[in-house]
Amino acid sequence: MTSNMTPFKIAVPDAAIKRLKDKLAVSDLPDEVDFSNDWAYGAPRDDVQRLAKYWKDGFDWRAQEARLNAELPQFKTTVNVEGFGSLCVHFVHKTSPRPGSIPLLFCHGWPGHFMEVAKILPLLTDAAEGQSFHVVAPSLPNFGFSDAVKQRGFSIPQYAEVCHKVMLALGYNKYVTQGGDWGFIITRMIGIRYPTHCLASHINYIRVRSPPTFTKTPLLFIKHMLLPYTSYEKEFCRRSEWFQTEGRGYNVEQSTRPSTIGIALADPVALLAWIYEKLHDWTDSYPWTDDEILTWVSIYQFSTAGAAASVRIYYESTHAELEETGKGTGYVPNVPLGLSYFPKDLSLPPLTWGRTLGPVVFEKVHADGGHFAAHERPEALVKDLREMYEQGAKHVARQFT
Repeated sequence: MTSNMTPFKIAVPDAAIKRLKDKLAVSDLPDEVDFSNDWAYGAPRDDVQRLAKYWKDGFDWRAQEARLNAELPQFKTTVNVEGFGSLCVHFVHKTSPRPGSIPLLFCHGWPGHFMEVAKILPLLTDAAEGQSFHVVAPSLPNFGFSDAVKQRGFSIPQYAEVCHKVMLALGYNKYVTQGGDWGFIITRMIGIRYPTHCLASHINYIRVRSPPTFTKTPLLFIKHMLLPYTSYEKEFCRRSEWFQTEGRGYNVEQSTRPSTIGIALADPVALLAWIYEKLHDWTDSYPWTDDEILTWVSIYQFSTAGAAASVRIYYESTHAELEETGKGTGYVPNVPLGLSYFPKDLSLPPLTWGRTLGPVVFEKVHADGGHFAAHERPEALVKDLREMYEQGAKHVARQFT
């Protein structure tokens, strides 16, 4: 580890907590109608009202802050990003005491953050047997306790550069990656730009733009044309179609007018409703507690850059040079790939489509679970990672023994 690493503890100022409670005290909700609590219309009014009241009167942020500080070893470092100068990056870093551990970069998305790594962190680092890992989970710039980006044009290649440079600063010249949501495309970009450093990649969000083609992947094309879809692949298609027709409204807004929705998200009740909807719709009946929900949302409320900054990744990615960012949804050679399908995720292509993303060495279809796999199904995700490096990617694991 370089000397440019500073231990970090979350310490939200008292003034920020008071400002939150003052805003909640004067917040208002729309008049009640007969569909106010119908999930088909969005976050239910009664749920948001209950959560907002508890956020103001009962929720103990200091207790959650202390828990996060106790469970997650956190640091900050400065990274120089080409064309954007220096950014202070917050990250979780826990090493395993076991020899042969693999450095693993865990990359979150939206509306996720570094807290997603909390449940898998001890499973990956402290296990008595099976493949172990040294885990690094950065807060992407504009998220958590990392700096805001003040210039336009900060897109997927820049996020990849930040994550890569954090790994190098920690002394991990070779490492593997794991990502879902935006972590999917960011870790894919890492594999494209830094293939001698990124030795393998595992993803639990499989985004593919089109089916196999005869010119690029003839064998997969033949399988795709001849083999009928399985029952679970048919369910994948239905889930993906639901997301495209009923679940993408947030994406369109954040991709086209991030400043408008950003102003709305300065209101804590709007932020709560905006994120709470995703925590419900994108998970597989996960039993969220009110404390879990409010801790999750509070990280956005108290983030260094503010909640508005987090949605800009949608605009910048959409308006970047698509020839560059689009590479992440194509075939990435030389980086062994693991795929985990959870049935309540948002992008669920047939298996032959997923295999067009790279040299697949591990593939698992799960019976349950959703978009936030590390939080919803931590044991399942960790088992997948272990199996990938104990079986299909043994040659990668051997490089760290």
